[in-house]
Amino acid sequence: MPTSLDAVVEFEEKYQVPTYKKFPLAVERGEDVWVYTSDGERYLDLYGGHAVVSTGHCHPRIVAAIKNQAEKMIFYSNLVYSQVRAEASEKLVGIAPKEFAKTFFVNSGTEANENAVKLARMRTGRQSIVGFEGGFHGRTLGSLAVTGIKKYQDLLEPKIGYHYFAEFGNIDSVLKLPASEIAGIILEPIQSMGGVNLAPPEFYKELREYCDRTGALLIYDEVQTGFGRTGEYFFAGRYDVTPDIITTAKGIASGVPMGAVLVQEELAKTIKYGDLGTTFGGGMLACAALSATIDVIKDEHLLQNVRGGSQYLFERLRELPFVTEVRGLGYLVGIRFQQDASHYQKGLLDRKIITGMADDKKTLRLLPPLTLKRKEIDLFLQALTEIG
Repeated sequence: MPTSLDAVVEFEEKYQVPTYKKFPLAVERGEDVWVYTSDGERYLDLYGGHAVVSTGHCHPRIVAAIKNQAEKMIFYSNLVYSQVRAEASEKLVGIAPKEFAKTFFVNSGTEANENAVKLARMRTGRQSIVGFEGGFHGRTLGSLAVTGIKKYQDLLEPKIGYHYFAEFGNIDSVLKLPASEIAGIILEPIQSMGGVNLAPPEFYKELREYCDRTGALLIYDEVQTGFGRTGEYFFAGRYDVTPDIITTAKGIASGVPMGAVLVQEELAKTIKYGDLGTTFGGGMLACAALSATIDVIKDEHLLQNVRGGSQYLFERLRELPFVTEVRGLGYLVGIRFQQDASHYQKGLLDRKIITGMADDKKTLRLLPPLTLKRKEIDLFLQALTEIG
């Protein structure tokens, strides 16, 4: 098998359709916040595989949980009961805001969002969903239909009907829409791909009041803000605002593909056999990884680590003269520069640090493992200062 970068690139591209424009490195293994390439080089990973590697690469307890479960049973569908699935469900509901009573396991964030939209339409009998300009909810057709980033919308022609877009942070743009048609409102509480945008606290409260008044369901897409990334398990509950549905995925199983839809008790009572379904969702291997992920976050105090580390990171970044703005919460960080952020992304990659971009070309995104410590933050800050 090929091992050098050029050989791996040629080998992979021979058999795969093009998706992302990839970094010029072939990752072979990982440990905590570091990845190692086939050429034997080490990179500081501040992107976490699209915010997926929540507990760090190959955390020993996650690896042990996966290995232990794989030796017993890798998979059986939801047609049978499972102790490991029951435990994962209990733990997930246990870290959610107290209003949430049940969960439906799926395989990804886009699948979670499509099911949330489906539930809103089933519950209300209405068809329209409100998304927001700058919001991103996935690449499947239903999720693209509520994604408010133009380059992704352009992939969807003809567009699915009945949906509206409003301005993130502006309640008036929601109020002018026909409330009698609206089944639900879906939003990323912090728009990650859109540039790490956070709305004023009043906006979330106004959305909750609007949904209470009109009967629409409020859906928080916490695919990226969930599972500790903001320094709390979920954004839901912040500003005393609780949505009707939370969707989550990315880091909930530390890299094993998994997603979930969390629902409040009242909504859960309306869901009947046959309303929802999935083949692989709630698989035993994924559930074992989810349970272990929650245990690691709790036992290793990773929420506190995120809060302390991000406070230090934000303070230091704001001291840099070439940084115009620092956005986000916790380890969901948007750094806006005076010039195109690709200049800094390339400079950091040259210094063996992996970061991400956003739809806003001047914004660099950081989505590191929740285990990131001050010493690694200092390495990043030093490299960023050298680039200037």
